[in-house]
Amino acid sequence: MKMGDGLFLKCVQDVAAGYPDITQDDRIVDAACMHLVMRPEQFDVLLLPNLYGDIVSDLCAGLVGGLGVVPAANLGGEIGVFEAVHGSAPDIAGRNIANPMALLLSALLMLRHIGEAPMADRIMKALGTVLADDRVRTRDLGGTASTTEFADAICRRLAA
Repeated sequence: MKMGDGLFLKCVQDVAAGYPDITQDDRIVDAACMHLVMRPEQFDVLLLPNLYGDIVSDLCAGLVGGLGVVPAANLGGEIGVFEAVHGSAPDIAGRNIANPMALLLSALLMLRHIGEAPMADRIMKALGTVLADDRVRTRDLGGTASTTEFADAICRRLAA
């Protein structure tokens, strides 16, 4: 790991040298996790290798409600992939109990990415209304709604 981490860090430093107006620093991953919990506002961007990125994204998901609410966007020069952070969740597959919010929020990131911000805003407002006013929540958020019930509640708000 020391060799791989060292190579990653050297590559980051080499690229950062070409952008002197951007502040760059490095931290050991456990210290970075502590700082994320204590003062997350100090970070603008985190650049991490795959293993640390997976660990840190799970930590951050825990800070905002759990894996069921965290979207992800992986953007390249020509391609973007938008997905829920948590993966496949085989333990709850087919049981109609998964929180669909991470997938919905990922779709909203995609809509914004392709220039459809007004539609993303409309869906986000419906989601916010469902959570705040209708109080429809899946089990991971302390509610009893199924995946379908949660999605249907959002669709009703969109149609209103």
